[in-house]
Amino acid sequence: MVDLYTNNLQSPQEQPDDLRRAAELLFYAYRDFTAEPDRLLSQYGFGRAHHRVLHFVGRNSGITVAELLSILRITKQSLGRVLRQLVDREFIDRRRHDDDRRHRHLHLTAAGEALETDLSAPQQDRIARAFAAAGDDSVAAYRSVLLGLVDEANRAKVAASTGGD
Repeated sequence: MVDLYTNNLQSPQEQPDDLRRAAELLFYAYRDFTAEPDRLLSQYGFGRAHHRVLHFVGRNSGITVAELLSILRITKQSLGRVLRQLVDREFIDRRRHDDDRRHRHLHLTAAGEALETDLSAPQQDRIARAFAAAGDDSVAAYRSVLLGLVDEANRAKVAASTGGD
């Protein structure tokens, strides 16, 4: 265990309050990080699952449903409901590709791209302000901490899909 103030290794019994506060801070940060997108999503009758689908389809244009399910770790039924709403409202387009006709590939429509941008812009602004306030090594440290929270079995894949390491 690491003392959050000195980076010294300590036993779990020595700093349980620091770890509890760090976890609590993550809950507060997530609450505020999602607040603005949640307000916009509610105007469409959408929720956070819609936002995650828009994000990952936007970052991985042409992704298949199976690949999306693997990333999101939600049931096929849950994804089906969300995806159907996004397709019906013309935010996502499902297409068969010439090179792989067995699967439908997901793409954001122009409306989907606009909505995804509107949802992610306040989050990116929030992150940029936090990095600027935290100083020079904050981006690398933040990335290291977040990757450390990802299950070890998936860490390399997540690291690669989010920019290397």
